[in-house]
Amino acid sequence: MHSVAITKPGRTTVVSAALVLVVPLSWLSAGRAGAQDRAAAQREKRADRVVVTVVFDNYRFKEGMQTAWGFACVIEGLGETILFDTGGDGKLLLANMAKAGFRPEQIGSVILSHFHSDHTGGLAEFLKANPKLRVFVPKAFPADFRKNVAESGAELVETEGPCRVCDGAWTTEVLTEPLVEQGLCLTAPQGPVVVTGCAHPGIVQMAEAARRHAKKPIFAVLGGFHMTRASDDQIEAAIRGLRENGVRRVAPSHCSGDKTRQAMEQAFGEQYMRSGLGARLVFGDKQDDATR
Repeated sequence: MHSVAITKPGRTTVVSAALVLVVPLSWLSAGRAGAQDRAAAQREKRADRVVVTVVFDNYRFKEGMQTAWGFACVIEGLGETILFDTGGDGKLLLANMAKAGFRPEQIGSVILSHFHSDHTGGLAEFLKANPKLRVFVPKAFPADFRKNVAESGAELVETEGPCRVCDGAWTTEVLTEPLVEQGLCLTAPQGPVVVTGCAHPGIVQMAEAARRHAKKPIFAVLGGFHMTRASDDQIEAAIRGLRENGVRRVAPSHCSGDKTRQAMEQAFGEQYMRSGLGARLVFGDKQDDATR
């Protein structure tokens, strides 16, 4: 016990009490926030394998599923199972998912990249099968679309900047030129993996957006690269830009174009990952990193 003299104008009071250290509440809050951030970072590091299965695409990788113009993939291995984009046809999406071994109720969140119907057209049918999830859409999506999602029973999450989906997954910032689009960044063992729907703002720009938030080089980029009509110079610039962002593996599909896919396969060599409907893109340790 200690005697503490408390002096006020006009009087002095001596109090016997245990020594108490008083710190501002903001310090405690900052400490808790820092601890939470560190804990979240530790949880994200625990994923030892991330698997992306393409369930809607106009390029075919495996037989047994029906191709169609559009894109959707299922992501496993993180805090929850995620569906990125929904293709253009809900019944076909569900059929392809079933053939790949997925049930609608396994999905915890749906991420929509942009408003084109070949990426959002399957959502309504999917929500009939599983409305108990979250749907992440750019805030700039039409009000009627957002209202329909909210009225389906799903939780609507509107995004602008990077938005955490679950442990190991967050949306990139919403890019706005030439149209509104976001990607998804996954915390894989070898580094961040970026999933894009069409990459209308540019595949390099999507990778850069992810890198700004991740604060580390991007390991891989997959999905639609929107380069069907790209010139040789544009393809070379994209390859150079991806490499400048640290990208070591690419898996272009959907709207990437044959010429772009061939050029990237030649440029990245053994690091190129073939993709298309039915592909399972596995990101694990070096021995496990492959397309199946």
